[in-house]
Amino acid sequence: MSNADEVRWQQRLANFNKAMAQLEGACEEEDYSDLERAGLVKIFEFSFELAWKTLKDLLFYEGFEEKTPRDVLRRAFEAGYLDDATAETALDALDKRNLLSHTYNEKTAREAESLIRDQYAPMLQTILATLNEKRAAP
Repeated sequence: MSNADEVRWQQRLANFNKAMAQLEGACEEEDYSDLERAGLVKIFEFSFELAWKTLKDLLFYEGFEEKTPRDVLRRAFEAGYLDDATAETALDALDKRNLLSHTYNEKTAREAESLIRDQYAPMLQTILATLNEKRAAP
């Protein structure tokens, strides 16, 4: 629990905030070309990576050494950083990462778009809000 560990999770949080601004902008579109849909999926992928890695860094700062995304999400739930619904949606997103990468298939790409816009982006916003509150707390 060094000052460097605290700075690390807060730096990663700053990057997560930037990524989420991009994801929010991408989710505001009404209709997507194939290329734009692929971009939406990519923005989601790196936003999700930043979410779990920011949680991992925070948990490490607090004395936990979780390694895998699934373990990080479970520990974050146990620590009270994720509620039931957010944890379930995050684990679902983790399970569907392979599906999301197959944007060359139109049916799969449209399913990924729907999941990102309707479930996964709001879940990431919840995580981001929780982390920003944690950073602001004395």
